[in-house]
Amino acid sequence: MLALRLTRAARPAVQLRRLLVAAASGGTGFLLLGTLGYALGHPQTPGAAVLRLAWCLVPLAATVYFALAVARTDPGTRPRQNLSAVGLGPARLMAVSALTTALSTALGSMLALLVFLHLRGDLTGMPFDGAAAQFLAVDQPLPVPAALTLLGLVPVFASTAVAVALRPRDPRRPARTTRASGRSGAHGHAAQRETSGVRGRLGARLFAPAGPRAAAGEPETARQTPPEAAHAGVTDSEAPEQDAAEPDIPAALPPPREAPVGLPWGVATVAAGLAVQAYAGRTTPAPDLTDLPVEAFTVLVGWVLTALGLVLASPGLTHLCGRVLQSVRPGALRLLAGRGLMAEATRIGRPLGVVCAVASAAYALTALYNGPEPSFGPLTTLGALVVTGSTVATLLTAATEARQCRADTVAALLRLGAPAAMLRSAAALRAAALLAVFGPLTLAIADLAALPMAH
Repeated sequence: MLALRLTRAARPAVQLRRLLVAAASGGTGFLLLGTLGYALGHPQTPGAAVLRLAWCLVPLAATVYFALAVARTDPGTRPRQNLSAVGLGPARLMAVSALTTALSTALGSMLALLVFLHLRGDLTGMPFDGAAAQFLAVDQPLPVPAALTLLGLVPVFASTAVAVALRPRDPRRPARTTRASGRSGAHGHAAQRETSGVRGRLGARLFAPAGPRAAAGEPETARQTPPEAAHAGVTDSEAPEQDAAEPDIPAALPPPREAPVGLPWGVATVAAGLAVQAYAGRTTPAPDLTDLPVEAFTVLVGWVLTALGLVLASPGLTHLCGRVLQSVRPGALRLLAGRGLMAEATRIGRPLGVVCAVASAAYALTALYNGPEPSFGPLTTLGALVVTGSTVATLLTAATEARQCRADTVAALLRLGAPAAMLRSAAALRAAALLAVFGPLTLAIADLAALPMAH
């Protein structure tokens, strides 16, 4: 009930993102049902049906990744202060976010089932009744358990991914140490935490009225010991050494963020994927992916490795872009843009790597078709739309999340007098730097992936 109320009370932008998740889930569900219809209509070729199901893993992964990005940017399930007192702790908010994702994806799956039954001719009274009767094996009875199992893949995987990514972390904090004065502070040893008696002595000395010697302008070298110190057994010679303690100063600042370490692994994985694709181009002729033969499984493995390598290498490349921007005596604009890219390297780099992988795969997929004029079937077009739309929407959602995370920094800069035009110029400079690096990289990988297949 709480998930439904949060879903209904969300802002229009959040509702739009959830509807996009439902649309992506519906497209993926229809692809899975189309695979089931192909298997029912072609029982003599089980290998092709299995390969079609393997190709459906690509839009499935893109949809789950998009749903996870939308769940991260949902302001209704973001932890806030004092919500644990009313039963909305981190674990409860994680469960609400997972349930909201499950509702959005389940809605898309149900719509996919309705469209599938309508195109098969099982549901009448609407236009295009039975328009795809031969393609969806209308002469075969539809196995309801298999259809429901395929439709439940997207909600289960999406909600599980959200629950794992947004799980509450360990709330325990490291013990704070205080700087000690006197002999122990000189050697850097941690002092014990002050008790109420020590704080009382400190307050009494800070707000005690000036003595007669201080009023006469003379330094008051000795003061009376407060009653709390007398009861605690502390003399005047020991009190100043204890009063100088600073109880609430942390021992050290939080460490800076380290650079992403996946760049060499990503380069190696991309090289392995390109090698697998080159091997597929040498051993077999260019496979016709419209018919999805069994030999195209090697191409699928090569593309998956290439995409994984780009995802691993993209955060490191984004961090490198930020470091290059602020090199050679940077000004305020380049320094702000470079530091922003370095701070958002992981958040922006991974979706950007997925987009580059999809773009290069789309180029190579077009080059793999036989004939001068490749013809795309309806399911191929739907799969391409789902994957492309989900990856681009994920990148835009990640940019929205990064904007939300740096909202406090932008507000602080505006309060300090930074012009808004400089902040917009810094954002444009970040986008131009990423485009200058990832654009040629995408074209190069696409050419290398399509080169073995062309020969």
